Amino acid sequence: MTTASKTSTGEYVGVIKSLRGLMVEVEILGERPDAKELLIVEGYPEVFVEVSYFKSGKAICLNLANSQVLRCGQKMSRSHTKVTVPVGPKTMGRVFNALGEPLDEGAPVNDIRRSITEPTGTKSYRSSQKLELLETGLKVIDFMTPFVKGRKIGVVGGAGVGKTVLTMEMIHNVTQSKQEGSSKSLSIYCGVGERIREGNELYETLKDTDVLKNTVMFFGQMDSTPAIRSMVAPAAATAAEYFRDEEGRDILFFVDNIYRHIQALTELSTNLGLIPSEGGYSPLVFSELRRLQDRLSSTEQGTITSVQAVYIPADDLSDPAVQAISQQLDSVLVLSRAVAETGIRPAVDLLKTTSSLLTPEIVGERHYRLAGKVQSIMQKYDSLKNIIAIVGENELSPADRMDYQNAKKLITFFNQDFSVAEKFSGRPGEYFTLEQTLNGIEEILTGKSVDEKKEKTKEKPTAKQPADKEPAKK
Repeated sequence: MTTASKTSTGEYVGVIKSLRGLMVEVEILGERPDAKELLIVEGYPEVFVEVSYFKSGKAICLNLANSQVLRCGQKMSRSHTKVTVPVGPKTMGRVFNALGEPLDEGAPVNDIRRSITEPTGTKSYRSSQKLELLETGLKVIDFMTPFVKGRKIGVVGGAGVGKTVLTMEMIHNVTQSKQEGSSKSLSIYCGVGERIREGNELYETLKDTDVLKNTVMFFGQMDSTPAIRSMVAPAAATAAEYFRDEEGRDILFFVDNIYRHIQALTELSTNLGLIPSEGGYSPLVFSELRRLQDRLSSTEQGTITSVQAVYIPADDLSDPAVQAISQQLDSVLVLSRAVAETGIRPAVDLLKTTSSLLTPEIVGERHYRLAGKVQSIMQKYDSLKNIIAIVGENELSPADRMDYQNAKKLITFFNQDFSVAEKFSGRPGEYFTLEQTLNGIEEILTGKSVDEKKEKTKEKPTAKQPADKEPAKK
């Protein structure tokens, strides 16, 4: 190995020995670079490759932007830098890619930049104080998977069942209500491997509703390399950590789609020639996922509340990656293709949807009791469907028939028009408070409105007092 020598751009590292896809194999002949360090290509100072790992005297690197100028024999030198993204107040209302470059045709932001590969290391905690519920205005979410400040909720579903639209509606509702209530909160949106059209629609929607000014957006769309797509989520997490730790902000962190992050890591694993693990996924994918989820935690300075859309490959909930993601979420909202085909939106499977936050201590006794009744009726509905298909509904007992009818009413009740889809459907968006949702469910289960129940609890007339007159004042 020769002595490290200086080049015009930095310390000499070595030469490119082979290229395969995004993989660049650099034979180390000079100074050994650090892991995740960017190397500069001789003659092309604007082109960088990132060191992934070391093997037998070689640095295995990634051609991040799939640059076509790389050739075998080219000299590489150190940059002593890693991938960084801009953070801070000047990033509000802006859109960036995983490398921190603006995508909104605005000026570059270089005031404060931080490495995306180095978490802050701030110790997370779970507050012992009463948890704060965030109202989304969506009946099924507020009822089945309560949105709690500082926790994680997943929107799980296959292709075309409404994950992105539901996420956009949550952004629209939650950010607007938080905007009115507190200037301490802001939103960070992370688009991983999704359609460019969807990203543009979200940008325009946030701009039209005046929410964009309190939002920072990071995108690595379908046309990006897997290297870029795998870096978008850490880049967005870096921005969230800054606002949480340095400014004490409460962050609403939206990811669409976290499964695409795993998919990008798996594609990179194939490029690098690593042996796949269970289900064909990258051997490091689950540890990388855990590392990312740990960064989206709350501290004494501020909180990060995350909503993560999760794509289900082939509608298979047992997929190893889907299971690994679900285990790290506090609530899992499952969207069903069968429900979507009936025209119900959001197309939520009420039986498969679960939440560890649905407890009396968090949501209250009334909400918890109603949720238990709804789940019981929906389980009964699911078992009665096969019987009805054979003998018909009229053959059921009166009690079973009533539960079956109530279940159908509940399914219809959770149907709701979205504000972000108003220009497509022609119907105005609906917003329901949690109290309105609970009252509506009680009315279905008891067959009586809340007003009627209040009337019955009033003082009954005495024998000497006619029923149609008001009771005398004592």
